[in-house]
Amino acid sequence: MRVFVTGGTGAIGGHTVPALLHAGHTVTALARTPEKAAVLAAQGATPVTVSLFDSSALAAAFAGHDAVLNLATAMPSMTRFMIRRAWRATERVRIDGSTAVVDAALAAGVERVVQESVAMLYRDNGSAWIDEDAPVDHYPAATGNHAAEANAHRFAETGGTAIVLRFGLFYGPGARHSEHMFAQARRHVGLVLGPPESFLSSIHLTDAATAVTAALRAPTGVFNVVDDEPLTKREYADALAQAAYATPWVRIPGRAGLLFGDRLTSLTRSLRVSNARFRTATGWSARYPSAREGWVATAAELSQGTL
Repeated sequence: MRVFVTGGTGAIGGHTVPALLHAGHTVTALARTPEKAAVLAAQGATPVTVSLFDSSALAAAFAGHDAVLNLATAMPSMTRFMIRRAWRATERVRIDGSTAVVDAALAAGVERVVQESVAMLYRDNGSAWIDEDAPVDHYPAATGNHAAEANAHRFAETGGTAIVLRFGLFYGPGARHSEHMFAQARRHVGLVLGPPESFLSSIHLTDAATAVTAALRAPTGVFNVVDDEPLTKREYADALAQAAYATPWVRIPGRAGLLFGDRLTSLTRSLRVSNARFRTATGWSARYPSAREGWVATAAELSQGTL
């Protein structure tokens, strides 16, 4: 396929562009700076400099492509995660950007759109498994994701194929927050994100990238992209500590996160999310079935000097 990628140099895009090329696809990707254009070109993709918010220019860039993968985001850093105004750039990308992408895809006659979203939209479901039919929640930081999903559904209503991928928490080289978490673990600081018995559904960036590639053969729908075995928050913290070869001397109590309400709810709720529907629809499988294996691989790469 001829595939156009937005966010091709971001956390997931940096892994997805090479995965697409390895699978034999022809890739064009949006580049905001000459430096990012050079990175894409070195990978084998064709960089295009165009605004994510200019639907006319995007339509011209999308012409002749079979699919558009909207992976653009502007997530705040961990130090600013709970500051409401820090989410404005992300909301603009997810709301206005996804609107422009879908408008452009329709104008250009693109057949397929894949939209990035998050599994953290689901309501806290304790230890029960969550599939794509489970009810979602609405809180301030989720506004942009709901808007992006709505735009994907709008594309589907015209007869196009629209796939929404609800990813678990990203980790791995290239995910800034996970690199920070690994650095803290090596300093013997253990972080539990919420009540220790609650569940966290995550996905290594390598597996997220192959899932995006697999989505090119998926039918219209919403799909969860998470690893096979969600861990409890305590198990996740232990897996990270073991990968870092550092027993925690200081443990930050996860229940304290509940005091921040909806500002931290995406990380403190219990989400035991199933990837069964996506595996059945596409034949995709995760290289790292849980964060135990994924953090070991991540630690090996980060310890080689990339951290």
